[in-house]
Amino acid sequence: MTNSVQPHGRHRAPLPPAHVPADGVPGPRAPQSTMAATVSHAPAGTTARPVPTGYPGSTGTTEHAGTSSGRPAPAGQPAKQRDSFFDNAKYLAIVLVAMAHAWEPLTDGSRAAEALYMTVYTFHMPAFILISGYFSRSFDMRSDRLKRLVTGVAVPYVIFEVAYTVFKRYADDDPTQPISLLDPWYLTWFLVALFVWRLTTPLWKLVRWPVPLALAIAALASVSPDIGDDLDLQRVLQFLPFFVLGLFMKPEYFQLVRRREVRLLSVPIFASALLLAYWAGPRMTSAWFYRRDSAQELGAPWWAGVVMTLALFGCSAILTACFFAWVPRRKMWFTVLGAGTLYGYLLHGFLAKGSRFWGWFDDYPWMHTPVGQVIVSLIAAAVVTLLCTPPVQRMFRFAMEPKMEWAFKRDAAALARERAKSSS
Repeated sequence: MTNSVQPHGRHRAPLPPAHVPADGVPGPRAPQSTMAATVSHAPAGTTARPVPTGYPGSTGTTEHAGTSSGRPAPAGQPAKQRDSFFDNAKYLAIVLVAMAHAWEPLTDGSRAAEALYMTVYTFHMPAFILISGYFSRSFDMRSDRLKRLVTGVAVPYVIFEVAYTVFKRYADDDPTQPISLLDPWYLTWFLVALFVWRLTTPLWKLVRWPVPLALAIAALASVSPDIGDDLDLQRVLQFLPFFVLGLFMKPEYFQLVRRREVRLLSVPIFASALLLAYWAGPRMTSAWFYRRDSAQELGAPWWAGVVMTLALFGCSAILTACFFAWVPRRKMWFTVLGAGTLYGYLLHGFLAKGSRFWGWFDDYPWMHTPVGQVIVSLIAAAVVTLLCTPPVQRMFRFAMEPKMEWAFKRDAAALARERAKSSS
């Protein structure tokens, strides 16, 4: 069985988020984050009240304007409440991201842990990315949206790329670890991908068959070992179909998967997925789920990249639908945390990596027992939950949702309105 535990090096970090990446909880000031993909709950064409956003898949800065079913609010009507369904989905997905990172060191000694790990990795990032695409439908090259893309995605990327590198230098006693904005380390790959995906949104609206085209691009990337590590383009391209799929999702599709019969059907589907992963664990490497390497780099023939791209897309789409089927629609105690998932996503990475650097999983053998694995899972869920809370968001908003008005030119229309108001 190929070891699924990734080395601590720059190019072998496990997938997040996830995040994972979503939006920020309404705070004392309007957010500047652009992670409106999953963060922002404002579908295209809707009017929304700005709220802080943040999460590994989050890409917006506006609150969802529409009914709880996800339908946009009619023109001229004020924005309605955030849709609890999407906040719940983002929170539950980020919990799975953190738990999967905690399971990674346990997979070598436990076939059951490996099966659970592979099953969760099949859908947690696709779910985040799909939601990101869904809430990116309104993205265009308008100046205010480009500003939010810079302040909510590009700036946090630079800050956390530097922070992670410095952390590795000292925590892992690796002073040679370079700072490279072209080579994302660990969880920051998602911010790069989100930036690229959102910029290409207008292009996907022009083509006739966007999802098949995105799948073709992903398949070609999976057989192209020369792409290299710059900007983690393998992941950007191989995860692209889920973002494009989200761009063309409609509210009624989410209603469809939330039907009772779909929930019931999802139980045997998940059980079958676990059994398949249990069988496949010793026979394949879980690196396929990271989408960071070509087939040739994984020691497989080139055609395996095409087959695995299509197979994993199908499996991920099915399990993502099953995941959505069990996401609560009503407001729960954790619903408010769904707006802070970017914070949980990026901040928990320090603890996830630190646990490897400091040898916790080697020093405490009890973690590898069944009871220990449950305890580790609960600790991971509790930690990422804490990191999504409003106090943590307020503390780190300077890094994830900076205002930065000083960096941009004033909007001409806004200046004209101010002059007209002052003259009257």
